[in-house]
Amino acid sequence: QVQLVESGGGLVQAGNSLRLACAASRSIFSINAMGWYRQAPGKQRELVARITSGGSTNYADSVRGRFTISTDSAKNTVYLQMNSLKPEDTALYYCNAEIIRVKRADYWGQGTQVTVSS
Repeated sequence: QVQLVESGGGLVQAGNSLRLACAASRSIFSINAMGWYRQAPGKQRELVARITSGGSTNYADSVRGRFTISTDSAKNTVYLQMNSLKPEDTALYYCNAEIIRVKRADYWGQGTQVTVSS
């Protein structure tokens, strides 16, 4: 198992930046992949960005070129740097950890709110 604690959300104006952080309770080397998802009111949760233990990344088309996912293994933390924020980025952002042993298990943080004003 792993516990995830997010931080860094807030209210910003469009065009500005935020950095989200997600601290894991175990070494991220033992986690197959970590990612950020978001859910806006009335919408389904969607993948924003994901990074594997090997360093491969993938992004939603809507954020590619503006958001960057990275990790700090010394701190067992994954970050999401969000630049050029838009009002449509407003959502509750969740950190996710995928641990695959015999089968895949997903773990989630409590979520952090990001609100972008126009």
